[in-house]
Amino acid sequence: MKSKYFSGRAFVIHFCLILWMAMCATAAWWQVGRAIGGNSLSYIYAIEWPCFGVLGILGWYALLNMDKVTASQEERRREYEEEMRAQAFAARQASIEEEDPTLAAYNDHLASLGAQPKKRLWGH
Repeated sequence: MKSKYFSGRAFVIHFCLILWMAMCATAAWWQVGRAIGGNSLSYIYAIEWPCFGVLGILGWYALLNMDKVTASQEERRREYEEEMRAQAFAARQASIEEEDPTLAAYNDHLASLGAQPKKRLWGH
């Protein structure tokens, strides 16, 4: 099994983090220089850029660990959908005697649409 830190996607994320941290450090250093030069607003910016760097680290961590959370959530969602289908089927069987034929045909059509696999936008 490939480590989440050594996949192709992870290397791109690592590179982006390094680039982001370099940009934040450069901007912070620049703002410190401006603040020393007399621009009082630059003191705030000198504090702000390291905070952006910390947010970049948090984003890096979230992007690397997103797949694990998504897989468990996907499994729970599938279990929930199966349970809801079973409950709907049981309720439908209980009320089938008193149902209008047109409504029954429409409900059958909806059930067949619900049973089809969902199309994914991003290929997951």
